[in-house]
Amino acid sequence: MNVKEIYGQLPALESKRLIMRKVTMNDAEDMFAYASNNEVSRYVTWEAHRSLCETKDFIRFILQNYEDKKIAPWGIEHKESGKLIGTIDFVSWQVDHHSAEIGYVLAPEYWGSGLMTEAAQKIIAYGFQNMNLVRIQARCFVENSGSERVMQKAGMSFEGIIRKGMFVKGKHQDLKLYSLIK
Repeated sequence: MNVKEIYGQLPALESKRLIMRKVTMNDAEDMFAYASNNEVSRYVTWEAHRSLCETKDFIRFILQNYEDKKIAPWGIEHKESGKLIGTIDFVSWQVDHHSAEIGYVLAPEYWGSGLMTEAAQKIIAYGFQNMNLVRIQARCFVENSGSERVMQKAGMSFEGIIRKGMFVKGKHQDLKLYSLIK
């Protein structure tokens, strides 16, 4: 199993309330609505989007990754509203080590609803069943209790704190590390 096999034909995945599917340019306004929110960008590596044009540039980057069969996110579509409410992906995949890391972002109006846990569980199951993974991990800034709860509810175990594990937005961040073993 390799990156090109999975990401060459990134499959749509469905859960009770969500569809994880390829992002399209039609998602630009929905994505901009959450990606421009400073509370959303507070705990991620990227800055809040300043314009719809910036969001469209990001979507073009995603579309090029799909085309090049590189790692790229699933868009999270809320079945009830039909809106794109976030993304989730394997932000890294160590094929030879059968290990990957997930990352995710969700529109704030859906925080605390269990939707991201639902998406994470679906992606984790896909990784174990289709990507020959033995270990899946996730990290979050130590103060990001919402993301930590997603990891816990998705069945991951706390492994520790990676001190000064990432330099983001001009400062070193301590990270909490969680994982799940097949």
